[in-house]
Amino acid sequence: MTDAPAPIPFPFPEGEVICQPIPQLDEIRETCPVARVALPDGTSAWLLTRHADVRQALFDPAFSNRVMPAMPSMPQNEVTAIMNESLVGMDPPEHTRLRKLVSRAFTVKRVDALRPRITQLVDELITRMEALPQPVNLVENFSVPFPVQVICELLGVPSTDGNDFRAWADTLLGDWMTDPVKRDEAALRFREYFTALIEAKRADPGDDLITALIAASDEGDKLTEREIVHLCVGMLINGYETTANAIGMFLLVLKRNPEQFAQLLANPDGVPAAVEELLRVVQTGTSGTGQPKITKQEVVVSGVTIPAGALILPGTAAANRDPSVFPDPEKLDLTRTENPHLSLGGGLHHCLGAHLARVELQEALLGLIRRMPDVEIAVPESELSMKPFSALRGLQALPVTW
Repeated sequence: MTDAPAPIPFPFPEGEVICQPIPQLDEIRETCPVARVALPDGTSAWLLTRHADVRQALFDPAFSNRVMPAMPSMPQNEVTAIMNESLVGMDPPEHTRLRKLVSRAFTVKRVDALRPRITQLVDELITRMEALPQPVNLVENFSVPFPVQVICELLGVPSTDGNDFRAWADTLLGDWMTDPVKRDEAALRFREYFTALIEAKRADPGDDLITALIAASDEGDKLTEREIVHLCVGMLINGYETTANAIGMFLLVLKRNPEQFAQLLANPDGVPAAVEELLRVVQTGTSGTGQPKITKQEVVVSGVTIPAGALILPGTAAANRDPSVFPDPEKLDLTRTENPHLSLGGGLHHCLGAHLARVELQEALLGLIRRMPDVEIAVPESELSMKPFSALRGLQALPVTW
C-alpha cells in the first residue's frame, strides 16, 4: 500500500518580484491542482488552483463559509464573533435574510449617485499632492485617504475618525499568530464605536448607509443592532483596505508595462476594461487565496474526493492565470474583452461592495492618468516592500514623481 503524500507547507514564500503572484501557485496548478497543504499552525487544508475548481468552491452550496470548526487554533473572541456573524461568515438561510436586507440599502443606485463626489475627492487629493515636495508617497497621500474618505461618507461616519479606523483595521488584518489581545481590543473598539454611532443615527437620521440599514426592512423583518454593527465593521474595513492596496499595485504594474500604459493614456475610455484586467493580474491576498471554505459534505473536485469538514483554500491568483480560460495569461492586456476573473468572489458571497470598488478604482485611475500622465516611480523596485503580516497584500509606500 502506498502512503499518501505529505501535505505541502503553505503559504508559499513570496516571489522575488514585488506585486507579482507567487510563482509556486502557477506551478502547482499544472502539477497538482487539488493539493493537500499544511498551514503554519498544523491545520490541514486543500488548495484549489484551477479556475473551474475555484469557481466550483465559490458557487457550489456544498462549500460553506463557516470555517471556524476547521480552524481550531482560532480562539472564540470578539474577532471571530465579527467573522462568524458577518455576511462573509454566514451561509443560508441566515446569509439570505441578511443579504436581502442589506441589498435594500446598499444599492448600485446609491453608489452611482456617489460617483461625482468620488471624482471630486480624486481631484482634491491630487491637487494636495501637487503642492507637496517630490517625491510624494502615493500610499499615504492618495491610495489610503481616498477610499477611507469615500467609505466614511457612504456610511455616514466622520472622516476625522479615519486614523482610528486605520489603526484598528491594521491590527485586525495583522498576523493571526501574534498579539491576540490587541486584535481582540481592536474588534471591541470597532463594536463600541459603531454601537454608539447607530444609537446617534436612530435619534438623528441622515442621508447615509447606516441610516438606510437601520430603516431596511422586509415584511416587518429588520436588521438587529448587532447585525448592523458587524456589517459596518466589515464594510468599513473591506471598503477601503482592498481598494487602497490595489491603487498602488495597479500603478506599479502599469509602469512595468509602458506600452500598455501609453495605450491607456491615449484612450481613457478603456479604463473600465483596464481595471478588470488589473484586478485579474494583481494578487491582493497575501497567500494568493480568497475567502476560505469548508466542505459541508464529501465533494469531488477535478476527480479528487475531498471529505466533509475539510478546509478549502480557493487559489484565486492561480485561477486568474489559468491558460484554459485566459489566453496568454501572463500578459497584461488592457483590452481583454473576455475576463471572468474571480478577484471579487462569486456566487452567494460575491463581494457586496464590488460595484463601489470598481467605481473607486476607475475614478482613481482616470484621475491619475489625466492629472499625472508623466508619473514615475521614484525609487528602484528593490527598495519597495509589501506590508508585513497582513491578510491583504499592499505596498508600504510608493514614492512617485511627475
